[in-house]
Amino acid sequence: MPEGNGAQRQPARQEEQQGSFMFSKILQAVAMWALMQLVMKQFMGGGQKTATVQDATGQTVQVSTSVPPYEQRPQRLDEGAVYNRIPQLIAPIWPENSQVDIIVTVSPSFVPTPLKQTSADKVVFQEKKFTIGNWSDARAEERTIDIPTEVQKNGTLWGHFYVGLSGALLDPTQPNYDPGSAYHFVWPLTHYIPRKKESKTRNLLAGKEDAVEEAEEVEVEQPSGPIITNYYHPNISLSFIPNTGSMPFAQTHPAVRQFLRLEATGARDGTGQNTWYYPILFVNTFWQLKSQMTIINETIKTMPMRIDLNNLAEWKFKTMASIDLSAKEAARAAAFGNPLTTGSDGSEIEMIREIFLDSNPILLGITIFASIAHMILETLAFGSDIAHYRKKKDNVGISVRSILANVFMQTVIFLYLVDQSQNTSWMILGSQGVGILIELWKITTVVNVRIRPAPGSIIPYRISFEDKHKLSETEEKTKEYDEIAFKYMYIAGVPLLIAYAIYSLIYDTHKSWYSFVIATLVGSVYAYGFLMMVPSLYINYRLKSVAHMPGKAMMYKFLNTFIDDLFAFTIKMPFLHRLATFRDDIIFFIYLYQRWAYKVDYTRVNEFGQGGEDGAVEEKKAAFPAPTEEQTVGTTSEKASGTETGKAKKRK
Repeated sequence: MPEGNGAQRQPARQEEQQGSFMFSKILQAVAMWALMQLVMKQFMGGGQKTATVQDATGQTVQVSTSVPPYEQRPQRLDEGAVYNRIPQLIAPIWPENSQVDIIVTVSPSFVPTPLKQTSADKVVFQEKKFTIGNWSDARAEERTIDIPTEVQKNGTLWGHFYVGLSGALLDPTQPNYDPGSAYHFVWPLTHYIPRKKESKTRNLLAGKEDAVEEAEEVEVEQPSGPIITNYYHPNISLSFIPNTGSMPFAQTHPAVRQFLRLEATGARDGTGQNTWYYPILFVNTFWQLKSQMTIINETIKTMPMRIDLNNLAEWKFKTMASIDLSAKEAARAAAFGNPLTTGSDGSEIEMIREIFLDSNPILLGITIFASIAHMILETLAFGSDIAHYRKKKDNVGISVRSILANVFMQTVIFLYLVDQSQNTSWMILGSQGVGILIELWKITTVVNVRIRPAPGSIIPYRISFEDKHKLSETEEKTKEYDEIAFKYMYIAGVPLLIAYAIYSLIYDTHKSWYSFVIATLVGSVYAYGFLMMVPSLYINYRLKSVAHMPGKAMMYKFLNTFIDDLFAFTIKMPFLHRLATFRDDIIFFIYLYQRWAYKVDYTRVNEFGQGGEDGAVEEKKAAFPAPTEEQTVGTTSEKASGTETGKAKKRK
């Protein structure tokens, strides 16, 4: 026995050694790649002082990759150089760690008003000697602003930003204004956000006259295009981005380029291809949630405003700006009915922001870890479930009606997503469709699906589920127990379904009778879907065994239910809905009790012909193939002829 155990452990040890060897190889490859990148950057990247680009006329020219300081800019271009309207390389115009003054005013006009003529109530922010790159330097101001009449009538509230070196003249309308020491730009402080299209619903039991009146009202109020609404958020975050360095202007991301302010006079270096840019002031709208915004109309006279000024790391700036821009573009495309290339209308990003703002950081970290574990467990359950049904050779312990019910429920959920969510992500619909196909495949592994004629029926053909072979005694019992379990489920579930349908018909509104049927069915699926596991538990109880169950897949799925319980405490939801997430745990604990009560000996073949020596026999057959016909005949002839008898040793 010890030798046999050692022989069985040998392949496992070899697999562990191979896995650790491959892991070390991967680490070595990653380390080698990082080292090569470092060497090339240090020893090869610094030697390149020129680059080949095309100027405005389309001619190929050599451009210096090192832009001189702004104070050393030439008065004229180098001999033979061509001025390019679109710069190739841009560099900071001011030194790092510069101290700046900043003034912010609000106005309904895009055109700046001279600061001397701007009333004090329009100056909403004013700070001096703010150090760019000093992470501890942070400023904030709060006040109440008057909403101009133009903004109340769907106009834009513009913010005018005046930034300059400490002590410089900030007003560009003054004659002594120096564009080399100050700059001005305009940014909208209100947001034009399209509303999602709302489905027209009505009470199906209302009279025809009421329905006609509601339809006429909707037709009058319904615009031809998307509804654009003017929103305002009271919190404005301004961030300077230090240490940005030189960058190729044409290759910068659009989300970053919108915050780049080039030198105002159009100055270039000697090559005519490069210029300078002012410090990046990021008007951060990433954390401005739509749920916290106010719709601006004629009833809004005043609004609070808080402006924060700080420094922000470059990688954070690029990440926030890119995500924010993509979310706004997706929302705009969804509002105009354009196809969603990312499969999202931007609402998912809004929900993620809300979770980050409202959740405890520790709980949020646990949730992120749980989300990763959820995806891994879901993948493992998917693979284990398929492997179990592929190896299954009989119908013992399988509730065919449960599989058919799962197909029905998955289809109902799919139809509900299509009917109720106009901008549902194609990824969600795709995953739901794949789940339906898997459940349909499970049916084909258990029974034969045939189309048979149905004489005397309205429909000439019917779908028939026929057994793949003659059922054994245990399989017949499984079929009988499955029928009994579903009979009691029908007795309990049908009255609940009817009661929910009556309640929804009386008190809820729906688009049509089709939507009412789908909504009622999907509500029942969400409420009582966990009951589909009850027949399997009943079959286990009557058979006094759990050996036929896909143990790994069941454990993976039930672990996912506990992760869902964790989500219930992380995401905002009603208390009753939070309690509903614990319904699957009841099934899980009953299954654990059955595993304890009906223990499985995995070292032997169980009562259903599964496990035990089957795997060992298959491995032996693979390791030692069966002898060929010639070998078999030769061995038989030798034994029959007795030619080898003379080779036997004599006894002493």
